[in-house]
Amino acid sequence: QVQLVESGGGLVQTGGSLRLSCVASGSIFSIAAMGWYRQAPGKQRELVAIIASGSTNYADSVKGRFTISGDIAKNTVYLQMNNLKPEDTADYYCNARQRTTYYWGQGTQVTVSS
Repeated sequence: QVQLVESGGGLVQTGGSLRLSCVASGSIFSIAAMGWYRQAPGKQRELVAIIASGSTNYADSVKGRFTISGDIAKNTVYLQMNNLKPEDTADYYCNARQRTTYYWGQGTQVTVSS
């Protein structure tokens, strides 16, 4: 089992910044990818950004504003979010893939006021 703990959410004004952190613990061997997803009220959970084997991918809606970083070997991943918009308001979840198993954190809330 892998446990993921997120931190760093909160309330910010439009144009502001937040940095989310995620730390993995437990049976953390062979984690191949870590990433961030988000789910807004009434919407499906969607991929925000992912890092794997040194490569990163982003949702089109966050490209140029969000940066994922971290060290999978150290089981830590960050999401720097700049120029936040009200449409970024959501619960943000850390995700880790270990072979064919996906693990989720409990989520951290991000609210962007207009």
